[in-house]
Amino acid sequence: MAHLVTDNPGKSRFEIHEDGELAGFAEYHRSGDEIAFIHTEIDPRFEGRGLAGGLARAALDTAREQALSVLPYCPFIRGWITKHPEYTDLVPESHRARFGL
Repeated sequence: MAHLVTDNPGKSRFEIHEDGELAGFAEYHRSGDEIAFIHTEIDPRFEGRGLAGGLARAALDTAREQALSVLPYCPFIRGWITKHPEYTDLVPESHRARFGL
């Protein structure tokens, strides 16, 4: 299965497609040099394939490439960062306690 993650700024979300079909998204709000992740959702037909993790990794890698600070309001993104501490540095130190990081 071919996976593709793209940023759709018109809808303020990163989208993951599997074989050309929209499988899920991670909504965000961007302001200046910050990106706040609000909600992540995978279509039930695509669950259990690791797509949410791939989506989180791609979105956070993009934030790193663009030198954005991450505010993980979305429980999934926050939990994913907790499991992958190499991404904790994206969350400003002054906000880490607020997100339990």
